[in-house]
Amino acid sequence: MSNKPLKIGLVGAGHRGILYTRYAAKHSDKVKIWAIADPNDYRRNQVAKEFNIPSENVFSDADALAKSNVELDAVINGTMDQYHIQTTLPLLERGWDVLLEKPICTNEQDLNTLYEAANKNQCKVMVCHVLRYAPFYVAVKKLLLDGEIGDILTINTEENVSYHHIAVAFIRGRWRNKDICGSPILMAKCCHDLDLITWFMSGVAPSKVASFGSLMHFKPEKAPEGSGKRCLVDCKIERECPYSAYNNYIEKGLWGPYAWESVEHHGDALTEEIKIESLKQDNPYGRCVWHCDNNVVDHQTVIIEFENGVTATHTLTGATSKPSRTVHIIGTKGEIEGNMSDGTLVLRKPDLKIEYTEKIIDIDVKGDGHGGGDARLTDDFISVMSGEQPSISTTSLEDSLYGHMIGFEADRAMNESTIAKIPEFMKKRGNNE
Repeated sequence: MSNKPLKIGLVGAGHRGILYTRYAAKHSDKVKIWAIADPNDYRRNQVAKEFNIPSENVFSDADALAKSNVELDAVINGTMDQYHIQTTLPLLERGWDVLLEKPICTNEQDLNTLYEAANKNQCKVMVCHVLRYAPFYVAVKKLLLDGEIGDILTINTEENVSYHHIAVAFIRGRWRNKDICGSPILMAKCCHDLDLITWFMSGVAPSKVASFGSLMHFKPEKAPEGSGKRCLVDCKIERECPYSAYNNYIEKGLWGPYAWESVEHHGDALTEEIKIESLKQDNPYGRCVWHCDNNVVDHQTVIIEFENGVTATHTLTGATSKPSRTVHIIGTKGEIEGNMSDGTLVLRKPDLKIEYTEKIIDIDVKGDGHGGGDARLTDDFISVMSGEQPSISTTSLEDSLYGHMIGFEADRAMNESTIAKIPEFMKKRGNNE
């Protein structure tokens, strides 16, 4: 283990990549942000300025970085889903370990390609499944490991995506169209949840997957009377619509990193007037949610069977009033139930005197994003790269294969109205413990 600070590079200066980099930079005694690669001039230069990156370590893409003379210990890859493979392979060929934003990739073939490249070059690939690090889910995992509910029988999870979140990301935004971003909403939004399910199963392979869902609400024929094509141009109901771009992005100030991407080059000179004018003109976040080019589903349910007979379900619902993630695991000796947003777990067990006992476990979910998972993931990444012992939550590439395979096969099962089987060769490669 070296006492010198780790030299870390960033590929992809988007919201998530910069977030992890800023957390890493807080460990100034352990980490030095040493290189940046991004095709966007404004973002690239902003990152270089913020972290005092030498000009010779500033690049337009991952290939240029990998071919340079820069010496790095690891790279944070925060690019979009469809670019993960083409940006990660050069880094692995160079021999660099990688912290890779989820999902790993957009299809099974690329998943196998990345697995082989990481093994060939003997590189570590950690995946940004930040919910494994959230205190709420760590508490669930520890209860399972301690045998509090015996053997697992069923696992049921939900992700309820708020109306303003699904609008900004999956109707107006980057993940609205699978043909553009490469990922269906299940993988872009719920690969966290599928990963948690396989984590709770401690290495037992999934065997069969079924799924049902559709794009039911956010399409032209569902548009309410009086709606237009753009909120601030021709909509007669904008002031009473919960999806109003003006209300969500100006009045409430939600989702700024996404809503103002097209005008972020104004920097400190970005005014409310410029934002409003962009919503009227070509800003994609000013569009009516019923008149976009979105084609991902707005609700979906996944059913999983594991090789030991355990069954699990995950339900994604878009456009809920309150965002939340829930979990309910039933075992042979009890059950665990909770809501991450509320920060409370309930441990129930049968009782001889009364019907059952309940123990309420309060979890501290304050702090950074994803219930405290973002900072803890970054801390663990630094520890692993420094040669220290991985945490209970460490998300190696092997650990993440099962969750991704469930996602890929679930979408195939939904689209083909069939029950899909997990490929045998991927089962042998996955190892969650």
